[in-house]
Amino acid sequence: MKILVTGATGNVGSFLVPELIKRGAQVRIFTRKQPADGAYPKEVEVAIGDLLDPASVASALKGVDKLFLLNAVSPSELMEGLIGFGMAQRAGVKHITYLSVYKADTMRNSPHMATKLALESAISHSGIPFTFLRPNGYMQTELQIIQPVIAGMGLYPLPLGEDGISMVDVRDIAEAAAISLTEEGHEGQTYDLVGPTVRSGPGNAAFWSKLLDKPIQYGGHDMDRWEAMALSQQMPAWYVFDVRAMFEGFYSQGFAATSFQIARLTKLLGHAPRSYEDFAKEAVARSS
Repeated sequence: MKILVTGATGNVGSFLVPELIKRGAQVRIFTRKQPADGAYPKEVEVAIGDLLDPASVASALKGVDKLFLLNAVSPSELMEGLIGFGMAQRAGVKHITYLSVYKADTMRNSPHMATKLALESAISHSGIPFTFLRPNGYMQTELQIIQPVIAGMGLYPLPLGEDGISMVDVRDIAEAAAISLTEEGHEGQTYDLVGPTVRSGPGNAAFWSKLLDKPIQYGGHDMDRWEAMALSQQMPAWYVFDVRAMFEGFYSQGFAATSFQIARLTKLLGHAPRSYEDFAKEAVARSS
């Protein structure tokens, strides 16, 4: 069984490839440029291309049985996803696992979330067996701010609000994806991928204060202030609009996992989801 992995060099894909190999799958990665020597095991095939280039996608799909479809947040995300899915449909792939987003069916104001719902709809009506993975916020997105901002400036900057979200470890996302692609019984299923604890803005500031043994302040969740700060740091305006809508959705809809979702993910993985607390402790240990 050969599986094409898009987004193979990112947070999820870099963990997914070894998970698939461990389960005996043949893996081909789809990437814009040649990976560095030694980045992947020798048995991993590399296909160079771009999801906006249908011909390169078609070439990458030759001889492929299943597809892991992940495309990054961008103004062209819908087009990229439809090309990836459409060319997979032409190629006759037997299964698609699509990386969507938590509450994709209710978060209509955030462009990248609305895009994922549109892609879910297209795939589910295609007749191709599928699995949808809907991850909550990624714990690993905090890796880039732990040293310079949290530890360095004494600030927890993510505007998570008071109610918080159930962040998921990308290793659990990768494991769930590998299971859906290599085992039976996951066709037509939608899995919510969540962490076992709810992390709020004030709660995370208090947690990091204790972990680092220094005062950490919460930056608050005034979204006008957050937007001005993000734009001042030269973030693209379209991206700031998108992320602001996402954070506002956290507050209005609540992104805390239910006990049912946690239990279902535990059953899928065969172990409890990794906790934010363990992730943070590992990250600090690696950086010290």
